[in-house]
Amino acid sequence: MTAQASGNSDVVPANHVFHAVAFVENLSLKDLASAYPEARRTPHELAFRMPSGGDVYIYPFGAIVFRDAAPAERDAELARLGRARPGLTSATVIEDFTVREDPGGRATVSAGALTIDKLSADRSTVIALIVAQSAAMEYYERIVEEMFGRTRQIVDRLEVRGSVPFATRPLHRFIGAAIGTRNEVLSILHLLDKPDEAWDDPLMDRIYDELRAEFDLVDRYQALELKLRSVQEALELVLDVARDRRLVLLEAAIVLLIVLELLLSLLRLH
Repeated sequence: MTAQASGNSDVVPANHVFHAVAFVENLSLKDLASAYPEARRTPHELAFRMPSGGDVYIYPFGAIVFRDAAPAERDAELARLGRARPGLTSATVIEDFTVREDPGGRATVSAGALTIDKLSADRSTVIALIVAQSAAMEYYERIVEEMFGRTRQIVDRLEVRGSVPFATRPLHRFIGAAIGTRNEVLSILHLLDKPDEAWDDPLMDRIYDELRAEFDLVDRYQALELKLRSVQEALELVLDVARDRRLVLLEAAIVLLIVLELLLSLLRLH
């Protein structure tokens, strides 16, 4: 069933609220499809219409967006998603965005809201995607900021003490987590590419760029990538220092063994 966005010409203007919820886990649309027989599935989303007339969009990067859904409806759909995806954690990020549908108004983004002449199904799809991207981005920003802080503590210790802990296994795990997070951000946020619905609608094409600027998606993505690269490079440097320290200790142990062997040889001679 194709999700449709409704615009009531008898009510001018009309406000539509997009409510995004992001989770820690990613979502497999293929695995979820059986739980949503009414949904239209594409490689990028599951979308369906609720009985009340609102729309629901589910994205593989761990986000769900509701358009014009009452809190009780959202709770019911979140519970349904939890049943369809066992082990799903509680929501980590919640974000709202208002679209003002005004047939006589000029399409513009201002004061944290979008004014548009008509909210069609394709336009609703584009807006929902951007709101979902922003919510997912905020989740990754929290993870990367925490990782950046932990890296700063390790580097500060290296600066103060001139050494790092002898055990390198925690560093290996931390570096693996940093690389994994960076790869996940790069792979999942390819969705910053412009959706087909925006290409087919000249007005929405312009609005798409304005919405991305409103949510600051490109700059936030670049900042994430830069921080992740900095974390990875800093941890690799710390790991090199730890390895050098272990090599020095190994070489010292070898020298001590050689000296000990020489002493034992001299004792045998006497």
